[in-house]
Amino acid sequence: MVTENTDNSPVALVTGSSSGIGAAVARSLAASGYRVAVNSARSVDAGRALAAELPGAHYIQGDVADPEQARALVAQTVDRFGRLDLLVNNAGTTVILPHADLDGATPEIWREILDVNVIGTWQMCAAAVPHLKATGSGSIINISSIAGCRPAGSSVPYAVSKAAINHMTCLLAAALGPEVRVNAVAPGLIDTPGPRTSPNPAPGCRARPR
Repeated sequence: MVTENTDNSPVALVTGSSSGIGAAVARSLAASGYRVAVNSARSVDAGRALAAELPGAHYIQGDVADPEQARALVAQTVDRFGRLDLLVNNAGTTVILPHADLDGATPEIWREILDVNVIGTWQMCAAAVPHLKATGSGSIINISSIAGCRPAGSSVPYAVSKAAINHMTCLLAAALGPEVRVNAVAPGLIDTPGPRTSPNPAPGCRARPR
C-alpha cells in the first residue's frame, strides 16, 4: 500500500542508488512512504535527478569505501531526516574477467572490489547501527548476488566479495537481532546499466536475451 511521505515517515538510505537496482529500490521505497537518501560516489547528476523525482528524497554524494565518507553519509542522512530506519547496502563494483585468468585478477583489482563491496558494506553497517537501534525496528538489507552462492559472476574477486557479504549478513543478523534485522538479497542476472554479459555463467544459468 502506498502511503504519503510525512516528517514522521520512515527513512531509508540506499547506497549506490543513482541507477540500476539501487534506483529501483529507492523508487519502490519512496512509493511505500519512505523518505529516501539517494547516494552515489560519482554519478552526481543522476543521483540528484532521482532525488528530485522522489517525494521527500535527498541526494548525498559519498564513497562507501572511504571510512570518513561512509560515516558522513550516515551522519548527513540523520541530520537531514532526523532518523534512520533502513540501510540498503547496494553500492558495489566489479571487473569482467574469466575465472581462469588468475594473472588478470591482480592484487589491485582484489583490493578495489573488496574495498567497495565488503569493507564499504561493513563501514556503512557500523556507522548506521546506533541509529537503527534508536528507532526500535531498524533493518539492514545487503544486496548480494547469485555469484556469492554459485560458481558464477563477472570475476573471482567479485564472487568472493559477494560470498563474504552473505556470511557477514549471517553474523550480523545473529549479533544484532532482534533489535536490528539484517538480511541479504542475492539477485541473478538483471538488465541494468552495469555489465550485461559474463564470461563465467553459473551452470544451468543463461543470460536473458536483450
